[in-house]
Amino acid sequence: MKILLAIDGSDFSKVAIHELIKMTLSSNSEIHIINVYEVPKTTGLGLHTMGGRIGNYIEEIRSNAQKLGNKIVSEAFDKIKAENKALTITTSVVSGLPKSTIYEKAENWGADLIVVGSQGHGAFSRLVLGSVSQYLTTNAKCSVLIARDRNKK
Repeated sequence: MKILLAIDGSDFSKVAIHELIKMTLSSNSEIHIINVYEVPKTTGLGLHTMGGRIGNYIEEIRSNAQKLGNKIVSEAFDKIKAENKALTITTSVVSGLPKSTIYEKAENWGADLIVVGSQGHGAFSRLVLGSVSQYLTTNAKCSVLIARDRNKK
């Protein structure tokens, strides 16, 4: 079984990691842990005339997001591997729009299951912000497990 675990370091992601750890998986199961971060776009007309400062700022944001993403997936890797040493686990940290990047990774990798945390947004928040879990359940060709914290409302 190929399982894509999409995490962002939030408490909701920690619930997803915990749910994955609780699953009984065969030793030939593969897990890919992905963290997707977004970098602001710099397409405004005035941004390019500021002597390159914006470009440096954006590169610093990208570098910090990559470092944080590496930490997030590394910690998840360690937790999962500690529970089941036989699992094959790979990781990636990429820039992009989370819902479409996760979807594309699942499709290209041939995932059997996507595991994500639920951020518990209400209907208005989903309408304004979009929902990664909603997008995945609507569009993914494989099963999607949305992990919820039973103690939160």
